[in-house]
Amino acid sequence: MSDLTDSNQEPNELAFEASLRPQSLTEFVGQENVRKQMTLILDAAKMQERVADHMLLAGPPGLGKTTLAMIVARESGSGLRHTSGPAIQHSGDLAAVLSSLLPGEVLFIDEIHRMARSAEEMLYLAMEDFRIDVMVGKGPGATSVSLEIAPFTLVGATTRSGVLASPLRDRFGFTANLEFYSQQELSQVVGRTAEVLSVALTPDALFAIASRSRGTPRIANRLLRRVRDFALVNNSSEISLEVANKALELYEVDSLGLDRLDRQVLTVLCTSYAGRAVGLSTISVSVGEDQETVESVVEPFLVRSGLVIRTPKGRQATALAYAHLGFKAPEGSN
Repeated sequence: MSDLTDSNQEPNELAFEASLRPQSLTEFVGQENVRKQMTLILDAAKMQERVADHMLLAGPPGLGKTTLAMIVARESGSGLRHTSGPAIQHSGDLAAVLSSLLPGEVLFIDEIHRMARSAEEMLYLAMEDFRIDVMVGKGPGATSVSLEIAPFTLVGATTRSGVLASPLRDRFGFTANLEFYSQQELSQVVGRTAEVLSVALTPDALFAIASRSRGTPRIANRLLRRVRDFALVNNSSEISLEVANKALELYEVDSLGLDRLDRQVLTVLCTSYAGRAVGLSTISVSVGEDQETVESVVEPFLVRSGLVIRTPKGRQATALAYAHLGFKAPEGSN
């Protein structure tokens, strides 16, 4: 799988992205309605001298959920406690985190949909009444002890809001559904990042990078970094369209933002199974990737770009996919 869409980020990648994160909602590019709504919630909480309502941030990876959680803590004048759903596998794990919170702190739980069910049920009471019930002892002699916890704001992030239990989803005072970025917004992201990194690039080069970023700021920043490195090694003081195109070609990112794995999937659909619908398991075997990667990383962008359609019988390449790869589409293609 290409590193441009890999969700498992290396430490140097995390440090790079952290240096580019906006520090306030006014600096945050895109998601205009979400920014306005969050600003209103935070301002109202300040005026009433209380903690802000719990917030659920839903959307695909790379759109700024973690950044928004950091901004909520910063604009609330509070600390941020960061954990993730997979790290909370028992109610005791969550109890340890909640009991150590300071008044007004923001608790950010990434991938909240992957939290253990027992911990999720404990979270209901914590979100509503700022207390938790802890079982002391085992067997018939076990007793439930109620512990008060400091008022806090929970910010949950999820890429699969549909799998969240309704009781948990309903306890969030605000739910934001983050959308993919427009071409104009991605151009602003690339321009801002270039300023932070002191990178000189022409408008054409900026547009080329933004147009291949799959609607995702995280990918836009990564592409800019790779283009910058290419220019540095090749002694280019300014990144021109020619330099940007050469760098992106080296990293196997084409004009639509497709990477090696994307094109492999399309090639399989357009050649080996031309005109036929193919099951997800068959595709994953054909390209040598696990099924979850194909379904969660590759397929959403191909479907959104109109290159692949889902049918009751499986996935099928569209006429646009054949044209992009330079193949002749079979008769009757959509």
